[in-house]
Amino acid sequence: MRFVGLLCAAMLVSACMQDLGAAGDVLARDAAKGVVNNVVQTRFPGVNAAPYTDCIIDNATGSEIVTIAEAAVLGVTSNTTNLVVEIAGRPDTVRCALNNSLGLGGLGL
Repeated sequence: MRFVGLLCAAMLVSACMQDLGAAGDVLARDAAKGVVNNVVQTRFPGVNAAPYTDCIIDNATGSEIVTIAEAAVLGVTSNTTNLVVEIAGRPDTVRCALNNSLGLGGLGL
């Protein structure tokens, strides 16, 4: 019964995000950032997650952001973690994280 409730909540969140347009995008990105931040901190203890979190979100597709944001309601699964790690390994994400961690974010290197 609890699973059904969580599933309904996730579908409702997803539908609301899509119906709200730009506001839904902001809500989804904020929810996804919390999930990504936790995944990065768990997978890479001792690493400052902030520079990586923003880069992962910025290099995720809209559907990936919604999928990650749903984990804020349903809980993080191995699929969520794998998705975050996959996005983190993309060349643009790696470049962004490197620039941010070195303080070069505004230089566009």
